[in-house]
Amino acid sequence: MTTLLDRPIRGVLFDLDGTLVDSLADIHAAVAATLAELGLPVPDAATVRGYIGHGVGVLLERALTGALGHAPDAALAARAQDLFDPHYAAQNGRSARLYPGVREGLAAFAAMGLPMAVVTNKPQRFSVALLATLGIADRFATVVGGDAAAQRKPHADPLLLACARIGVAPADALMVGDSAIDAAAAQAAGTALILVGYGYHHDAPLDPQTRIVDRIDAIPASLAVPAPRTGTG
Repeated sequence: MTTLLDRPIRGVLFDLDGTLVDSLADIHAAVAATLAELGLPVPDAATVRGYIGHGVGVLLERALTGALGHAPDAALAARAQDLFDPHYAAQNGRSARLYPGVREGLAAFAAMGLPMAVVTNKPQRFSVALLATLGIADRFATVVGGDAAAQRKPHADPLLLACARIGVAPADALMVGDSAIDAAAAQAAGTALILVGYGYHHDAPLDPQTRIVDRIDAIPASLAVPAPRTGTG
């Protein structure tokens, strides 16, 4: 049975990595190349999966800490960032794929006339390039990358910026994500929330009332307006 959201929705915001796109293979390859160039042990993909979500800086700090056994100093962190960017630029979109139901879900939202935005902690240039490579860039009115707002998720700033750009009040927007990061950002911004049951970050407790779906194309039906009851005279 479809559970309708408890508010009207006039715009939809999407997380990118782990929600629209499975980009783990590309991110792992870039992290592996970066650490190898630094002469450090390379983590496996499952380990890197747990590092994703808070932006490149945190991703690399976690990878370096795992390799070293302690937090990196500022110089090493900066060196890793310099190395990572070209490695990821070369990998971005090479193995990434849309999750099942994403393309169909985006088409359904578009048919409903809902403006859409991507709100991600991935850097802006990588986000835009990845969407273009996967052929879905034209579905979104705007992209708010991790370096496009004053703060990254879980802060409200990027969601509020996306809402302003698509002309939708936060209370009328829906955030679709995969993690506690997205849930916290939606709560801070005052948007509705639906999480996908796959993705990279279900390592933090969520409100038991959080709506979780298996596929994005299952969401549009939850935005349908119930038919009015027929009177009996």
